[in-house]
Amino acid sequence: MSEVKANDLVTTYLAIRREREKLSKKYEQEDSVFKDQLNRLEEAMLETCNEIGAETLRTENGTIIKNLKENYVCGDWDNFKKYVLENQALELLQQRISQTNFKEFLSTRGEEGLPPGISTMREFKITVRKPTT
Repeated sequence: MSEVKANDLVTTYLAIRREREKLSKKYEQEDSVFKDQLNRLEEAMLETCNEIGAETLRTENGTIIKNLKENYVCGDWDNFKKYVLENQALELLQQRISQTNFKEFLSTRGEEGLPPGISTMREFKITVRKPTT
C-alpha cells in the first residue's frame, strides 16, 4: 500500500470519528434534558403512590407500578471472598474474567499454559491517532 493511500485512509478515518464524536455529544446533551424530565416525573409519581398508599395506580393513559429495587454492595472484599470460599458459594459472584488481572496472572505462569476451561480469542485491531503538533 502506498503512503499516499494510507494517508488518505487516516484522514478519512479521523474525519468520520470527529463527526461521530460531535453527534454523540449532541445526542448526550439533548438526551440529558429528557432523562432529567423523566426522573422528575418518576419522583412525582412515586410521591403520589406514597401519598395514597398504592403499589399500582391505573389511569386511562397507563399504569404506574411502584417497584423496590435492591442492590447489594461489598465494603470488605477480603472478608466476603473468605466467606464465599468457606461456604462454597461461588454462585454469589458473576461469571466473568478480569482481562487485566488474567493477563497478569498468565505472565507469571505462562509456562503452565491456560487453566482448564479457558481459551484465547485474538484479533488484530487498528488504532488511529491524530498527528501531534
